[in-house]
Amino acid sequence: MTNEQILMVQKQKLAEAGVLKYTGKVFKGVNPAGEEIEIKEVEPIHTVKAWNDLGYYVKRGEHAKAKFPIWFWKKYKRTDDTDDEKAGESGDCYMRTASWFTFDQVEKSDDKKAKS
Repeated sequence: MTNEQILMVQKQKLAEAGVLKYTGKVFKGVNPAGEEIEIKEVEPIHTVKAWNDLGYYVKRGEHAKAKFPIWFWKKYKRTDDTDDEKAGESGDCYMRTASWFTFDQVEKSDDKKAKS
């Protein structure tokens, strides 16, 4: 499974368990048996790094709504005998548990605060 597939499945399970909320949007699709199905959209969740990249930070004292493993990429460290062209291209994928936060657990980053 890809990270996108893992995230979609986990979000649906968490919503069914009442941990996450539905947004109210519904998507229509077809299951492997060829039957039409409706999929409810679940609120977005991201890791701390992903929220930071989007311009938000996780509020102090917040705990992850969920923790589940996803794929991470780790580059091999550069050695002296490595060609510059291949440096950083090789590495390994591994599963690591990530912590996931919802929109109600974050605040918009203020550039003025970041500069002080």
